[in-house]
Amino acid sequence: MKITVVGAGAVGATCADNIARKELAEELVLLDIKEGFAEGKAIDMMQTTALLGFNTKITGVTNDYSKTANSAVAVITSGLPRKPGMTREELIGINAGIVKGVAENILKFSPEAIIIVISNPMDTMTYLALKSLGLPKNRIIGMGGTLDSARFKYYLSLALNCNPNDLQGFVIGGHGDTTMIPLTRYATYQSLPVSDLLDKETLAKVAADTMIGGATLTGLIGTSAWYAPGAAGAALVESIVRDEKKLFTCCVALDGEYGQNDICLGVPVTIGKNGWEKIIDYQLTEEEQSTFNKSADAVRSMNAVLKEMKLI
Repeated sequence: MKITVVGAGAVGATCADNIARKELAEELVLLDIKEGFAEGKAIDMMQTTALLGFNTKITGVTNDYSKTANSAVAVITSGLPRKPGMTREELIGINAGIVKGVAENILKFSPEAIIIVISNPMDTMTYLALKSLGLPKNRIIGMGGTLDSARFKYYLSLALNCNPNDLQGFVIGGHGDTTMIPLTRYATYQSLPVSDLLDKETLAKVAADTMIGGATLTGLIGTSAWYAPGAAGAALVESIVRDEKKLFTCCVALDGEYGQNDICLGVPVTIGKNGWEKIIDYQLTEEEQSTFNKSADAVRSMNAVLKEMKLI
């Protein structure tokens, strides 16, 4: 099996490193547009094989999509971060062209590939892939909620002074500071509702900290995070190639689920060999549904830029 990661920056390289260490494929292709960048990252990772004991072959290439042929899964991390003074329209216009071109080139050589989108703005880039590629909706997955849910469990673990692996918790909605919705009502600690262990004020702080989790890291390290986003992408790849049927929050196409249509938004889904396979209905309260609808409205306003710019 072959897996491709497009974009050899911090997130893409971390995702590739996780995939290689877990031996999720015989061959991993790391592709970047910058001359020699992916090749260098691949050589560096390959020089860890004798130290870490994995057997995945990692190949770095500069913009040569023929080397990605017959990939089962392709992870797209390409795109620019938003810079000071850059408008939302400018960011979407630049990254939409990049993501669309990458996805089309991937499918030219791997027509059966499942596409995982990490590029930002992630919800809108996932919607772009859905509308422009003509693939079955189950083969297009946005990563965002997987990362947000991991951050949610981290902040819950701090509040409870427990191991994050003993927690269950999901974040739904858009992948943004004001659009994500940590479902504190459903969060559990070894099957026990966390609301039985934490007061409302503490739970509200956990939710607030989760929502600004990305901005917090940007403020601390001066750039976007990469370890957790890369690991989140690799976790989705693992559930696909090993057909694990694990439940993640992912940005997927909604056709009436959660009261929404013609949008890609974060909801709990099972991930297996066919991509995303089933949407799980968490039965939102009236207040939660209202918040989810507002999140959808915010994402739609971003998606509208794609239409205004005639990108879909």
